[in-house]
Amino acid sequence: MAAKQDSSRNDLREFLTTRRARITPEQAGLPVYGANRRVTGMRREEVALLAGISVEYYTRLERGSVGSVSDGVLDGLVHALQLDEAERDHLYRLVRAAGTPAGRAPRRTPVKKRVRPTVQRIVDQMPMPAYLRNSRFDILAANDLGRALYSPLYDQAAAHTPGQPPNSARFCFLDPVATEYFVDYDKVANDCVAYLRAEAGRDPYDKDLSELVGELSTRSDDFRRRWAAHDVRYHRTGRKRLHHPLVGDLELDYEAFELAGDPGQRINVYTAPPDSASEEALELLASWTAREPAPGVPTAAAHDKED
Repeated sequence: MAAKQDSSRNDLREFLTTRRARITPEQAGLPVYGANRRVTGMRREEVALLAGISVEYYTRLERGSVGSVSDGVLDGLVHALQLDEAERDHLYRLVRAAGTPAGRAPRRTPVKKRVRPTVQRIVDQMPMPAYLRNSRFDILAANDLGRALYSPLYDQAAAHTPGQPPNSARFCFLDPVATEYFVDYDKVANDCVAYLRAEAGRDPYDKDLSELVGELSTRSDDFRRRWAAHDVRYHRTGRKRLHHPLVGDLELDYEAFELAGDPGQRINVYTAPPDSASEEALELLASWTAREPAPGVPTAAAHDKED
């Protein structure tokens, strides 16, 4: 427990330091005096001024020395550091974790790995590519078109982690195919790491997530470098460009739906703009991956012959 608290304090220190370094005084609306600044971002004094707290107090926070911190102080830091929604939530979680005595930290409900039959039916009956994943990017279920769309991930899992579900983060950083499959690879990699960082802040006691981060940090210099940036981001909606090995380039919109009954699980669905090349490519992919009819069930061609 104490080690986790120390880790939370280190994460808080690094998060505040990296947020402070990315904002110049000019961006914060502060005057700049002298030409020999030793830092590219804001000084602690400037952050404290904008947040409305003393320099000494801010310095203690940045060093991870957290006691009882009011929401007003945290909101002042959000304003001073120009944090977005994901960064704000992350700051609150880090402060709470760093300030909670060892042994008294609240535990998040463990993420379920089982897929409920109702959820599986929902995914199966969606006409567009859809899959269910958890907070560590394990793909727990997918419909036929979702599996076809993400076939490179399934290929990687079958070859390197048989018996385990495909994992988007592992594919992104450990499979060279990923740089070709994800057209905007750099953005996808940044989003992946930022989401995992946010999840780690949400629950520092998630053993499976810690093991995944440890594996990727050990095996991928690229992951380790991005992880050290302490960026956090929510991954709820957007557009993704893929180069599929069968149907070529796809530009798809995605939406993520959190499952209130299964915390940590979410359904991702992909759609193509109407009358677009991507829609045609998805239709072609769907035709190639249509399931064979069950034995004894007549096909449309058979009905034609009978007529």
